[in-house]
Amino acid sequence: MQTQLVSSTWATLRGGAVALALAAGIGAAMAPMPVSAQSLPDFTELVEKVGPAVVNIRTTERARTPRGGVGPELDEDMLEFFRRFGLPIPNRPNPRGGPQQPTPEGEPQQRGVGSGFILTGDGYVMTNAHVVEGAEEVIVTLTDKREFKAKTIGSDKRTDVALVKIEATGLPFVRTGDIARLKVGEWVIAIGSPFGLENTVTAGIVSAKSRDTGEFLPLIQTDVAINPGNSGGPLINMRGEVVGINSQIYSRSGGYMGISFAIPIDEASRVVEQLRVSGRVTRGRIGVVIDQVTKEVAESIGLGKPMGALVRSVEAGGPAEKAGVEAGDIITKVEGRTVDRSGDLPRIVGGMKPGSKASLQVFRRGSYKDLNVTVVEFEQDRPRRTSDREGAPKTAPTQTSLGVAVSDLTDAQRRDLKIKGGVKVDTVEGVAARAGVREGDIVLSIDNTEVSSAKQFEQLVAKVDRTKPVTLLVRRGETVNFIIVRPPRTN
Repeated sequence: MQTQLVSSTWATLRGGAVALALAAGIGAAMAPMPVSAQSLPDFTELVEKVGPAVVNIRTTERARTPRGGVGPELDEDMLEFFRRFGLPIPNRPNPRGGPQQPTPEGEPQQRGVGSGFILTGDGYVMTNAHVVEGAEEVIVTLTDKREFKAKTIGSDKRTDVALVKIEATGLPFVRTGDIARLKVGEWVIAIGSPFGLENTVTAGIVSAKSRDTGEFLPLIQTDVAINPGNSGGPLINMRGEVVGINSQIYSRSGGYMGISFAIPIDEASRVVEQLRVSGRVTRGRIGVVIDQVTKEVAESIGLGKPMGALVRSVEAGGPAEKAGVEAGDIITKVEGRTVDRSGDLPRIVGGMKPGSKASLQVFRRGSYKDLNVTVVEFEQDRPRRTSDREGAPKTAPTQTSLGVAVSDLTDAQRRDLKIKGGVKVDTVEGVAARAGVREGDIVLSIDNTEVSSAKQFEQLVAKVDRTKPVTLLVRRGETVNFIIVRPPRTN
């Protein structure tokens, strides 16, 4: 059997050679076209080059008496990980069998582990804000095992960026890359301390750019393995440049599931520069609540394609109101920069210096308008002013073919709502109800035409083509939105 096997193998090889000869000759036209293949990347030089500038960050906090329980439960996979690597299991008996002794209240205890990278030779280190948040002490460990107590220069929760400083000189430091050159599909690596395992290298590709998962940040999505402890570490391109800070993962279990996110280094660098100079970040604002513009709304109001930021409400007395911005406007440009998506607006305005002037282009009822606004400083947790008031309507409800009964607003209601026109929806049924119109809504316009009275509303509805959708600009509470009312289907 063994001889037959060898012979059969030789026959196969010989037959393959003959087949190759035939393919090279008369069968060339039928042979598949050769595909140029690139060898897999070698990351060794990158790791040797950038690795020494990546640090482990350990934080401590003062022990506090727990109010109840022993902490979050860990799933079996996580428990098995800690067991295999001999790591202490949080809030569990230690590996030697004895229970972990509670730390006396007021004594320092380890709080968490993260990563970071050195920006300058004199010891400035970038990391995530959540890595150092609430820490009593920040300890930075270099790859050569030297440890330093670090001072937190500043942190910014909204971008999750922090800057810490260690007292040292002649340190290895990273080079930052150009985000504009970063392409989807290119190789990147991460270096960090997942689960406290220092200088761990993982690799993958850029899966997407400009993911709107943060209020002020368009994040980089990758499939690089990121786990707890990687936070704050660098995302590195094949030129050895840092292009992002590893910050978030998408997970249902708490561990890596194939999707991770990094803060673009250009955005992070702008934040870090402000932190270095003043210890805090100042942002601009104009006082609007915004939403995305859908394809249906863009087509129905004549905008053409979905773009810009739909203004759902305008802050009373705020910069936008003073500039003439109205609820229902679509902001399409700021200082000549196109607002492609609603998320672009807070990033553009947020990057402007408070007190500066900015030109706005808005799309309003079928045409563009240019406005000038003064940017003010962004303040967190601003109270929203409510202006919804009760009042008796001037006229009795008027029923229309849309299934909407409306009535006029009183002068007092209009003053309170800070609107010039509009009518109140008293009852709604049929196609309008199915589209989302509700009792109490204020209809401000129909198909880009302002509504000033119940009588005018009825006239406008009577003129619409009942075979086509009707676009209503509706105010509900403090915000406005476009609602498209579609004609009923016919068999």
